[in-house]
Amino acid sequence: MELYIEGIAYYVYPVLITLIIIEYFSAKHLYNLKESLSSFTIAAVSSLIAVFTKVWALGVFILVFEFSKEFRMEYLGYESLDWAWYVWLVAIIADDFSFYWHHRLSHSIRILWAAHSPHHNADSFNLSVGIRNGWFVTFYKPVFWLWMAIIGFEPVMIAMALIFNGIFQFFLHSQLVPSLGWIGRIINNAYVHTVHHSSNIEYLDKNHGGILLIWDRFFGTYVHPIKGLENKFGVLKPPTSLNPITANTYEFTCIWKDVNQAPTWKDKLKYIFYPPGWSHDGSTLTVRQMQAAHAAKIAMTDEKKSEVLIERDYLERMAG
Repeated sequence: MELYIEGIAYYVYPVLITLIIIEYFSAKHLYNLKESLSSFTIAAVSSLIAVFTKVWALGVFILVFEFSKEFRMEYLGYESLDWAWYVWLVAIIADDFSFYWHHRLSHSIRILWAAHSPHHNADSFNLSVGIRNGWFVTFYKPVFWLWMAIIGFEPVMIAMALIFNGIFQFFLHSQLVPSLGWIGRIINNAYVHTVHHSSNIEYLDKNHGGILLIWDRFFGTYVHPIKGLENKFGVLKPPTSLNPITANTYEFTCIWKDVNQAPTWKDKLKYIFYPPGWSHDGSTLTVRQMQAAHAAKIAMTDEKKSEVLIERDYLERMAG
């Protein structure tokens, strides 16, 4: 079964690459060829690393599953959730819940953001970004799925759910998909995912879901594309080079520099584990701080507009 899981890549990757090529020739204006070649290199190295980390992750799932059998028998009354079709469905939903929190925390804990940021630091948005996965993500990602093994989901089922979610998400990275109407507010889609990959203040750290958008709606991170607002793809502080190594190490080097200039050990730890943008002297801001300042600015502008309208109304009445 392990070999079968790894062997899926041999069938899936050629299809994904073919779709990227088709999109490229259909919409060349959406592509930066040098950046896309960088994305292919990042994907190739990431896939090689994943050969080892995914086998390791499956091994960890099996180990946790086996060690927690007695716990399940004593407190839950079963050894395994088994292989029924509805268990597969629940597994996919549970996997998506796990992905939401993995993804959200990968944006709000800086050391995790450093690993995840290569997926975002491309200035374009197209299918090639869908395979642009950071080299270090798979080293910590399985931690968020351990609870599924503990409560009795079969390890191979967890791995298959992860693969299904990953393949589904590839198709989210395109600008050629229009709004899907009401279903597009429940099921994740490319039209909504453009928000997640945009660096507009209004869009930062939004729409983290993988397959379902219900998690974003429930936990308050959903934003629908704003009509008239042009997407600015990429990150606020991009790497200085398209080099794949730079793309994967840039944020780590930034953390290292910040840690070295931090005045206290407490601040050094904060530069590692606090949200990206946090600074001990307020010289840089987190996403929440930026969005709060932006909201305050809009509120002030609206207040001034209201004052102008009130004054105009008063003058018109006086003139009448």
